[in-house]
Amino acid sequence: MEAEKLDYFKKKLLAAKAEILNGGILTSTEDLKMSTDDLPDEGDVANAVINQQVTFNMRARAMTKLRQIEEALHRIEDGTYGHCEDCDELIGKKRLENQPWADLCITHAEEREREEQHMRRAS
Repeated sequence: MEAEKLDYFKKKLLAAKAEILNGGILTSTEDLKMSTDDLPDEGDVANAVINQQVTFNMRARAMTKLRQIEEALHRIEDGTYGHCEDCDELIGKKRLENQPWADLCITHAEEREREEQHMRRAS
């Protein structure tokens, strides 16, 4: 990939990283606190637990995306950015534009997604 395009994608990745780190989802503790004084009945407890689970899921997704961004930045540095990790073919520019942290071409990404769905159904 050309140096100009690599620089463009590096800037996109750094902006996405900054958005996650500065967005507050990783540091917010509001939904994680549960005081028994504030929860007079089982409905309130259930609601608080659901809110906590949603927060945990959002944090997990943010951490996964952050990890993918860091890996993509590393691929830029080592010269492998923009190549599918499974087949070494170039990842489409549209795909990189939408997901600059992508490490698989669309064919292999869809294949992996089908495998993951199959594994979820099997368990």
